[in-house]
Amino acid sequence: LNSVKVVLGFAEVALAFKFLSNADLVKHWHIVPYELFMAVWVICAIGVTFYILGKVRFPHDSPLRSITPLRWGFAAVFGALAVYLAMGFRVDKVNNTFTTMKLMSGLAPPVGYSWILPKECPSGLDCYHDLEAGMAQAKATGKPILLDFTGYACVNCRKMEEHVWPVKGVHEQIDKDYVLVSLYVDDKTELPAAEQRDYTTCSGQQKRLTTLGNKWSTLQTETFINNSQPYYALISPDGVLLTDPVGYTPDAGDY
Repeated sequence: LNSVKVVLGFAEVALAFKFLSNADLVKHWHIVPYELFMAVWVICAIGVTFYILGKVRFPHDSPLRSITPLRWGFAAVFGALAVYLAMGFRVDKVNNTFTTMKLMSGLAPPVGYSWILPKECPSGLDCYHDLEAGMAQAKATGKPILLDFTGYACVNCRKMEEHVWPVKGVHEQIDKDYVLVSLYVDDKTELPAAEQRDYTTCSGQQKRLTTLGNKWSTLQTETFINNSQPYYALISPDGVLLTDPVGYTPDAGDY
């Protein structure tokens, strides 16, 4: 049972970094970037592998006289996991970011949230994080807006950004035909004092808008009567809705 506790201890360390990463993203602390997160997970996977094989021991462990087939099996699983996670440090030369790992989408920070290869927007796209700035660009170019309600801690948002948007056809269409405006509904950045205000919702409730996340989440719920993310709407440069908005659509063809 001590072996089980030690393995769960490694898992707890890895998951602790996951939840710290979420707080880091919404607070913009920049203390748990992609590189540090992935390095910790790789170290934990290697640590479990060596522990199961008896190469690492702790004071309360019983002597390991032999390695059973079950231990070899678990060691192989965690060893393979360590190799898989380490592949996340490969560089995507097209977007000049680290390579996105499908199994880590939504668990790890976005590959652009990096000390070494920082990117403000996903998938090598250009984007805006302010609706007014996006509207101005749309009017200047005549392009419609792809309005993306997203979140820093949104798992499905990362899956869309990392595995649907890069697909050939989707990426080119977003890049050439639309002005991408990504609004983070969980952004804890405080609004300037002059912009903080009390707002009466369509249901008559009072809501205090103090952060960017408050502003964008209220915009979504009041405009579209929807508060799930991701949520995509196409609007004209003058603010007219062009199609029915859609949510999480993992099939690139459908999207």
